[in-house]
Amino acid sequence: MDFTFSDEQTMFAQAAATLFGETCTPDHWRRMMQTDTAFDAARWAQIAENGFTTLLLPESAGGLGLTELDFALIAQAAGYVALPEPLVESAGIAAPMLAALAPGHPLLADPAVIIAIAPACNPVVAHADVAHALLLERDGHAFLATPDQVTLTPVATIDPLRRLFRVDWDPDHAVDLGLADWAQALDRAALFAAAQGIGLAQRAVDLAVAYAKDRTQFGKPIGSYQAVKHHLASAQVAIEFARPVVIAAAAQIGQRDIFAQARVSHAKIVALEAADNAARASIQVHGAMGYSWEVDVHLFLKRALALTNSWGTPAFHRARVGARLFTRLAGPDQTFAQDPLFENEA
Repeated sequence: MDFTFSDEQTMFAQAAATLFGETCTPDHWRRMMQTDTAFDAARWAQIAENGFTTLLLPESAGGLGLTELDFALIAQAAGYVALPEPLVESAGIAAPMLAALAPGHPLLADPAVIIAIAPACNPVVAHADVAHALLLERDGHAFLATPDQVTLTPVATIDPLRRLFRVDWDPDHAVDLGLADWAQALDRAALFAAAQGIGLAQRAVDLAVAYAKDRTQFGKPIGSYQAVKHHLASAQVAIEFARPVVIAAAAQIGQRDIFAQARVSHAKIVALEAADNAARASIQVHGAMGYSWEVDVHLFLKRALALTNSWGTPAFHRARVGARLFTRLAGPDQTFAQDPLFENEA
């Protein structure tokens, strides 16, 4: 399988990285935390204006009609800056589900609209306080509700820039959109969490490398010591091993079979483990101050921890990988296997 990105994919990813990098810096995070907010309306307007919120919507719904692989590159760029805004949750998961259930819904006409999503597998909902509408699961159905039709209760979270809420709601006060493909939503969410994990991991390593070049001890940069080099090299190796797993999962998520599900679960496990390890290594390189609010790397560790247990715990995803390994053939020739039914349809 050819994983080479097209020029268009590369350019789109670079445009996202540039926008996020210029508008979401550590100074921005600190100003947001000082004002006790986790949403920047100006940044969100720029994200919508550049088309990132409509990337997965079909052209018939006013979107770009691109694929999960395209969006995974955007999610990786979002992870690199620990983007506070709900780009992944709204544009990557909720909006495509709404478009599949109600293609002509008025909410889809506004690229700046934020849709929160509340599957049964997640006991809390991210960014519900800034959402214009919520997609809620009950008995496999998707219900659409407005903020005034639900009750939000804030829930403590480790990540100060990712607000969580418990949602209390009554199906009689929401619109039943019918049976929804929550399994597809789970796969997309897990994949994009993995993509964010790659970005988080790389940023943690980059922060540590920059610090190790500047910080001196006994007259030499600490980056010249083998112990520091080994920590960061191990973290980078984990990232490079996880990256193709995420790309493969994104490229074949459309198969919708046990093999594709296992790839998505594998990607979420290894990418967020890489992010966790990279952030912890970076904190060690920074020394005791790495645990303080003065150093930015702790935010990346917190985001990695938050994503690890959303949209399926590690145990859930290990079970999906196990189901593929224990019920299907395994080996080098099965790396990109697919169910015979899918092969016949293709």
